[in-house]
Amino acid sequence: MNDAPSARSAEVGRRIGVPLMYGLWRPRVLGAWKVPATGPAILAVNHSHNVDGPMVMGVAPRPTHFLIKKEAFVGPLDPFLRGIGQLKVDRTTADRTAVTRALGVLADGGVLGIFPEGTRGEGDFAALRAGLAYFAVRGRAPIVPVAVLGSSERRGRLIKGLPPLRSRIDVVFGDSFQADDGSGRRTRKALDEATARIQKQLAAHLENARRLTGR
Repeated sequence: MNDAPSARSAEVGRRIGVPLMYGLWRPRVLGAWKVPATGPAILAVNHSHNVDGPMVMGVAPRPTHFLIKKEAFVGPLDPFLRGIGQLKVDRTTADRTAVTRALGVLADGGVLGIFPEGTRGEGDFAALRAGLAYFAVRGRAPIVPVAVLGSSERRGRLIKGLPPLRSRIDVVFGDSFQADDGSGRRTRKALDEATARIQKQLAAHLENARRLTGR
């Protein structure tokens, strides 16, 4: 038995996210069929705006449990995010509780959402943390690269912190791949090699997504 949130709770979040994301913006979703229909999977999402996570949660074909920085769990957002199956992580330390719960999601055959850059930035996958490789190798889960494009291009006039209302945001899902080399090794060297492989795949997907969408 593990302490992982249930897929049912994340499905509640997805059902809230669908009308919200499609009501506020105009998402164009490409390649959603590439997300494995069953079994564990990791969505590796680039991160250039705070709306990227909710957007992927709303348009992904399966309910997703995102690892979210603990700073977001404040006030009424705390019980809400917990209630929709999201995972709080302390980025300043080795957060064993978050790691255990995230691995539990994968062990239950669920979908884990990760921003592999660790924090919001250029959204170009240039700097990857080793956490994604660890979860992929430990959880024996394929990685699906996800590119969110258009969320940080312009600021909204009504709400400065959000993309312009009804603007188009592209979400492009890529081909799933395995991070490890098939040896089953979990050493630091093996994880470093897996991280390098992952970065190459994610960068290639982002380039392809930009070419597909013209962004």
